[in-house]
Amino acid sequence: MLVLETVLRIRREHAAGKAIKAIARDLKLSRKVVRKVIRTPEADFSYRREVQPLPRIGPFQERLDMLLEEDEARPRREKLRITRIHDLLLREGFEGSYDAVRRYAARWRQERRRNAVDAPAFIPLTFRPGEAYQFDWSHEDVEIAGKPMRVKVAHVRLCASRAIYVRAYPRETQEMVFDAHARAFAFFGGVPTRGIYDNMKTAVTTVFTGKERVFNRRFLVMTAHYMVEPTACSPAAGWEKGQVENQVQTARGRFFQPRLRFASIEELNGWLEAECRRWAETHPHPEQKEWTVAQAWNAERPALQPILAPFDGFHENEHSVSGTCLISFDRNRYSVMAKAVRRTVQVRAYADRIVVRCQGEVVAEHPRFFGRDRTVYNPWHYLPVLVTKPGALRNGAPFQDWDLPPALARLRRKLGAGDEADRRFVRVLAAVLVDGLELVEAAVREALAAGAVSDDVILNILARRREPPRPLTIVTSEDLELEHPPLADCGRYDQLRGLHAAA
Repeated sequence: MLVLETVLRIRREHAAGKAIKAIARDLKLSRKVVRKVIRTPEADFSYRREVQPLPRIGPFQERLDMLLEEDEARPRREKLRITRIHDLLLREGFEGSYDAVRRYAARWRQERRRNAVDAPAFIPLTFRPGEAYQFDWSHEDVEIAGKPMRVKVAHVRLCASRAIYVRAYPRETQEMVFDAHARAFAFFGGVPTRGIYDNMKTAVTTVFTGKERVFNRRFLVMTAHYMVEPTACSPAAGWEKGQVENQVQTARGRFFQPRLRFASIEELNGWLEAECRRWAETHPHPEQKEWTVAQAWNAERPALQPILAPFDGFHENEHSVSGTCLISFDRNRYSVMAKAVRRTVQVRAYADRIVVRCQGEVVAEHPRFFGRDRTVYNPWHYLPVLVTKPGALRNGAPFQDWDLPPALARLRRKLGAGDEADRRFVRVLAAVLVDGLELVEAAVREALAAGAVSDDVILNILARRREPPRPLTIVTSEDLELEHPPLADCGRYDQLRGLHAAA
């Protein structure tokens, strides 16, 4: 390759009338090279090799092309590094260097891009403060309570200020979408007027040509509650919500690598929320360089719509209650009140709990469990059945390891074990159905303080507290007190005397 100074000298000497043969002789170059420099329109003359010899890669070129083709088809997070491809070739007998493989892969990808037809072009987008947000999901690998777990991560991003919100969930269901929106809007301090989504099944029911969509009814209720206009992207057009697509990659590199380890998903989400705030405070705004994302976010907050009330984000299904007062939901079983046995109930699934309703009345509420084949009991649901079957207290599955209030737990220990002790304890528990747990616990404390470990005494205390107050039969001095006692004022007497003398 000729240096630029030599090229310029050749062109100057030829322009001055010097012969090509003399130039070639003086510079010790071939006349062919001198002619090529003179005929080149630009002064920047460089040699480009037309045929690239591949002494080491040659026998493995077909195999390397195959590896690069397979890698091109993989998802982005699963693509191989060139070092890994080089290692695979070494195992098959390749003796070349890593740099040779790296250069070949670079040329291969450049040629592939050059041969691509109709390469997509994009238009940069701009958004007004409070105009829009973008929503997307990603799957990340974490370690919860010492066990590896792939969580579904909701990503929300304000388009103007670039503020981000990230939260992890065990599932990607509709109630998780509702919960992510409620928490994100509370985090941002308001609601934009438009939401940009892909065609996820929890939001879009039918995709038509162009931008026409049929949105899920429950999803539309949520957007109407927050006064948000939902907008769905074109299929396979991630650039229409490119900000949140980039956020997925940014959050994966900044938040989830190396692999996070927490005792629970709640702890993970608390850490993620703090990291979102820290990222906003330390990251510059990509357009307004003099501001951080946090400063742009504070400037955008007045343009957001106020949150009137959080959306009641549940997904409802109907289930039948078995004879053992259990419903099956999401591969687990949950207890309900005995009054709902053999009936159809409505199960409202939230992101963190389930609520069971029967004819408009709540008959159960449990924290949601995301494993499988687990039975979640509430012993108080079975109390009406236990009153008629007190023998079930000993071996009944709902009553094993029952976490009773302190006073009741102490009473049960003092009553002892055996059928008679169980019967007497169930008599006290039955009073909860009439008087409520708080009054029964207070009566138990009063009886234990008096040294009386007896169900009859406790029931007698409750009966006395239920009786109306007795009317008074003896008149006391307190009852004879005047409601309006007279005033002791001697001046009133002198005033009467003056009136009489005047008359």
